[in-house]
Amino acid sequence: RDMKADEIIYLADKRQGLHYEQFFRAAKKSGIAHEDTILDFIGFGTMNGKDGKPFKTREGGVMRLADLISMIKEAGKEKLKDNKNIAEEDVEEISSKVGLAALKYGDLSNQAAKDYVFDIDRFASFEGNTGPYILYTIVRIKSILNKAEEFKAQNIISVPQSESERGLMLQLAKFNEVIELSFRDRAPHKICEFLYELSNNFNKFYKAKKSSWLSLINLVKNVLEQGLDLLGMESVERM
Repeated sequence: RDMKADEIIYLADKRQGLHYEQFFRAAKKSGIAHEDTILDFIGFGTMNGKDGKPFKTREGGVMRLADLISMIKEAGKEKLKDNKNIAEEDVEEISSKVGLAALKYGDLSNQAAKDYVFDIDRFASFEGNTGPYILYTIVRIKSILNKAEEFKAQNIISVPQSESERGLMLQLAKFNEVIELSFRDRAPHKICEFLYELSNNFNKFYKAKKSSWLSLINLVKNVLEQGLDLLGMESVERM
């Protein structure tokens, strides 16, 4: 009545499905909700421990979100502690972002109604379908772009020259469709699936290109050195 909303989405335990079905009918019959108002219920499953039972603390009580966040942040910090490229003062901020990405992605990548196992090692892994893997892919791309600063402004994408490049472009073309489907079906896990596939396609493309480019420039080096040798000259390791 107060908000006059066109659409209202309720999120609760999937076992509350019957309650919400009755609640929605009562709201429409009583006139509290207008007949045209869309009332939707999204039932979510439980987060379980590795034993398959609802996730609890060591003391047996229900795990608080704050404790979960603290645990996943520490796991993220543990992953970063040996990285010499990260300044000590940045570890806290980065581990916080990595940890929250691990937790949120681990939750959202699962179909809402399904129960899932909270596995901190898997969620915080830099490999596989995880939040940190997506972040790591972005970091790798940023590193490449930073090393090629002068090419950023051109913003030109050529016709694909390989299957890995074609696959990457085709995956990118699906973005709008995936967002619309995810919104329509109330299914954020579809966005997670898309991001994981896009990251995989990029990494395949990058490895293929890297291997090809390294082989090509190695051949250039060999030919240059052989040419100099024929002319009686030697190459140097640095200059």
